[in-house]
Amino acid sequence: MEVLLFILPVFFALSVLIIPKQGVRAYGIIGSLAVLVVVIACMMQYNNDGTMHLFMQKPWFYGITLSFGYDGISLLMLLLTAVLVPLILVSNFKNELAENRLFTSMVFFMQLGLIGVFISMDGLWFYVFWEITLIPIFLISWWFGAPERKAALTKFFIYTFVGSLAMLAALIGIKVNAPTFFIEDLKAVVFTGKTACWLALGFFLAFAIKIPVFPFHTWQPDTYTKSPMAGTMLLSGIMLKMALYGMIRWMLPLFPEAIHCLQYPVIILATIGVVYAAIIAVKQKDIKRVFAFASMSHVGLIAAAIMTCNFDALSGSMVQILNHGLVAVGLFLAVEIIERRTGTRNLDELGGFAKQAPKFAFWFAALAFASVSVPLTSGFIGEFLMLKGLVGFDMVVGIVAGTTLILGAVYTFRAYQLSMYGPVTRDHFADLHWSELIVLALIIIAVVIFGVYPAAITDFVNPSIKVVLETLSTPSGL
Repeated sequence: MEVLLFILPVFFALSVLIIPKQGVRAYGIIGSLAVLVVVIACMMQYNNDGTMHLFMQKPWFYGITLSFGYDGISLLMLLLTAVLVPLILVSNFKNELAENRLFTSMVFFMQLGLIGVFISMDGLWFYVFWEITLIPIFLISWWFGAPERKAALTKFFIYTFVGSLAMLAALIGIKVNAPTFFIEDLKAVVFTGKTACWLALGFFLAFAIKIPVFPFHTWQPDTYTKSPMAGTMLLSGIMLKMALYGMIRWMLPLFPEAIHCLQYPVIILATIGVVYAAIIAVKQKDIKRVFAFASMSHVGLIAAAIMTCNFDALSGSMVQILNHGLVAVGLFLAVEIIERRTGTRNLDELGGFAKQAPKFAFWFAALAFASVSVPLTSGFIGEFLMLKGLVGFDMVVGIVAGTTLILGAVYTFRAYQLSMYGPVTRDHFADLHWSELIVLALIIIAVVIFGVYPAAITDFVNPSIKVVLETLSTPSGL
């Protein structure tokens, strides 16, 4: 059954190119829901004891193995991917882009790459699927983005390509001392602290660019702004989560010897990014850029928490990864709704929409509260656990990182107030279309469910997190 995780995205990516144009919208949604069913089936049959379920493992050639599998961490990432793809397609149901065959095909190829990243247990296959994800998102943004997109996308491509090359070089460096690229063989290699630090930096550069971590972030705001909204949703909702997953699955377990030299620098850089991006977000007039910088701030906190190698922080990171993916898609959908109806994203030109579109005002407000992690939302428990881990690691770092709670409320509610209240700036602002209402409602319902019952996430991933931490505490590690 697991092989369907590869077959279905490829099948729908190719077959959508030949179906009638008027059927593309429905066909894309049906295909994405089929992948979701397979992911749920995999979760239901998984014996949640933290062990890796390898559904394929056999040698191939030159040390490359066909090794694919999943544990609780991988399955949560698969679930996030499988849930967000149909939500993104439904959210674009009214757009002409939704009936474009090439766009829908690229979304499925993107999903294929993401699935491959999350279930590859061979280092080279992880790298191959990591690279595959770059192609469809680049083409989506290049073909359907804003007129002035080319410079931003060129920077995005160069940044990510350089980071990927660094990761490939590090992989090859490990493989020199290992019989295969299979993850357990790579973990078994023991390095001196200095060698481990240099190799770990190769992985970190690739992950830091994709997250992005300060100061590797300069590609992000322009790329998010110039991409079509569906491209921005894919980037913020799922693609950057690959790097956070990569830190947990690959960087830390492969180089436990490097933790002592990387921990403080990475946490400090990520924490700087949390505060820096939040302050920049407060000053933005383009509402899309507000949430672009907000995304950088939130994921910076996740990256810092992961590097503490603390059980609670890692558990909270997984909760927040899921929460951020859902909320980011919702916020960028809200921006799309505003821009589609008004033709502008400038906060100085917006206002008064709450009177004209009360349903939209309600769900947008719910998203704003979810974004600032109020109690009874999944972000609350996620950020609480992460900050708890950071404070335990270093009190000063934890306090500085905690300013995200204040700054996040400032930029989020500023954007909401300026767009929803004040003088009415448009004669007409249509309320939510059924497709928009469904997406926003499902996101808020999920965020509240996981906020009330976060154990649904933590109990599922905690056994796998324990296995990861045991790897870091072995004699070959610290």
